[in-house]
Amino acid sequence: MKLGLVTYNIAKDWALPELIERCEAAGFEGVELRTGHAHGVEAGLSATERETVRERFEKSRVKLAGLGTAFEFHSTDPGEVRRNIEGTKEYAQLAADLGCPGVKVRPNGVQTDRGVPIEQTLRQIGEALRECANYAAGHNVEIRLEVHGKVTCEVPNIRKILDYADHENVFVCWNSNPSDVIKGSVRKNFALLADRIRLVHMRDLFTEDYPWIELFWLLQKQGYDGFCLAEIPASSDPARVLSYYRALWRAYLKLTAARR
Repeated sequence: MKLGLVTYNIAKDWALPELIERCEAAGFEGVELRTGHAHGVEAGLSATERETVRERFEKSRVKLAGLGTAFEFHSTDPGEVRRNIEGTKEYAQLAADLGCPGVKVRPNGVQTDRGVPIEQTLRQIGEALRECANYAAGHNVEIRLEVHGKVTCEVPNIRKILDYADHENVFVCWNSNPSDVIKGSVRKNFALLADRIRLVHMRDLFTEDYPWIELFWLLQKQGYDGFCLAEIPASSDPARVLSYYRALWRAYLKLTAARR
C-alpha cells in the first residue's frame, strides 16, 4: 500500500508545483487532486496545458492517483443529474489525457424528505454511474464511488448502488467513516465492498474511534496495493503535520505486519 494525499483541505491553496514539492519532501507517493482548488487541474485545460500537467507528474516522484470531483446523482431534477453525468465524462477524458487512473464521484444523500423512497434514489445513482463507467471504460479510466453522504454513506446502501450500477468499471473509494464501525470493528462492512475498493481516504490517524490497524490488515489480506490518502484539515505548519502523519502511518503498518 502507498501513502498519498487528498488535496481537500490541507492542500487546497497550493499551486501544482508547490503541491508536488511538498509531497516529495514529506515522502507522500501520490495525490488525489480535488477539483475547484488552487492547483487548477480542471476540464477547461487546453491540450497543451494537459500535457504540461502530465509531464510535471511524470518527472516527479509523486503519482497522480486520481481526480476528486464532487459530481453526484441523487437530485430529483433530471437536468441536474444529466449535468453531473456529463461533467463526470469530461473529467474522465481529462484523467485519460493526464495518465490518471480514476475519477472520484459521490452519492450525497437521499430524497425521502421529498417523498422519494430510498431504493428509488439508490437505483437512480446506480444507473447514472453505469453510464459514466461505460464512457470512462473506453478511456481506461475507473469511476470510483466515495462512501459519502447522509444515509448513502452507510455501507449497505453503497453496496446496493454498486449492484444497481452493475458495471465492472464502477469501484469504491473507502472513506473511513464512523458509520463503518460496528462494535469496534469494520470487518462486516468491509466485506461488503472489499472486491471493489480502488482507493482509500483516511482521516487523522490519531483518532481512536476508528480501527486503523484492522483496516490496514484487511486491505493487505486481500492484496490491496493502491493508495491510502490522507484527507486532513489545513494547518499553519503543513510540512510538520505531513511528516508526523507519515511517521504514524509507518508505525501502524509495522503493527499491522506483526498482526499478520
